[in-house]
Amino acid sequence: MAIPVDFWFDPGCPLTWRTSRWLSEVAARRQLEISWHLMSLWELDQHRDLGPESRDQHEALRRVGLVLEAVRQEYGNDNLGAAYTSIGTRLHDSNQHPDEGTIAAALADEGLPHRLIEHSRSEQIAEAIRISHQRSQTLVGEETRSPVLSVDGGPGFYGPIVVPAPTGEEADQLFDAVVLLSQVPAFSELKRSRRPL
Repeated sequence: MAIPVDFWFDPGCPLTWRTSRWLSEVAARRQLEISWHLMSLWELDQHRDLGPESRDQHEALRRVGLVLEAVRQEYGNDNLGAAYTSIGTRLHDSNQHPDEGTIAAALADEGLPHRLIEHSRSEQIAEAIRISHQRSQTLVGEETRSPVLSVDGGPGFYGPIVVPAPTGEEADQLFDAVVLLSQVPAFSELKRSRRPL
C-alpha cells in the first residue's frame, strides 16, 4: 500500500531542490505517493528589506512558482512533479536564469504548453499559492522556510535539509528516520551544522 507524502516546496530554493531529489529517489524504490504543493519564500520575505537585486531575483523565482501552480491546476500532480524536475534541473543543476525562456524550455521538455506562462499571471494562481503556503505554515505550527514535509497525514516538518541528496540505502534510512520521528508527538526539532552547497 502506497505511503502518502505531502511535500511543500519553493522551486527557487536550492536546499529544497536537494530534498526533493532525495524524496524522488526513495519514491522510485518504495511505494510513496508524493503530493506536490507550492509554497513561497516570496510570501515570507516580501516585507523584508532585501535590496533591489535580491528583490528582482525573488520576483523572478516567484514567477516560476506561479507557472508550476498553473501546471498543477490544469494538468495535475504528476505533471507538476515532472515540470518541477525539469525546471529545477535547469535552475539548480545547470545554473540557468529563471527567465521566461528557461521556463518555456522546461515546459516544452514535458510536453506542456507555453500558454501556461500567461495563465500563471492570474490572481487566481497567486491566491492558490498563498493558500497552499499558509497550509504548510499551519502544518508546521510556526513560520518556517522551504521545504515542508508530512508523511501519511502526520505533522509537518521543515526539511530535512540534505547536502548532497542521499541515494540508495542511505536515502531509505533517512526516510525511515523521518517516519519514526513523525510518530513521536513530543519531537519537534533536531539540527546540526549545515554542509556547504
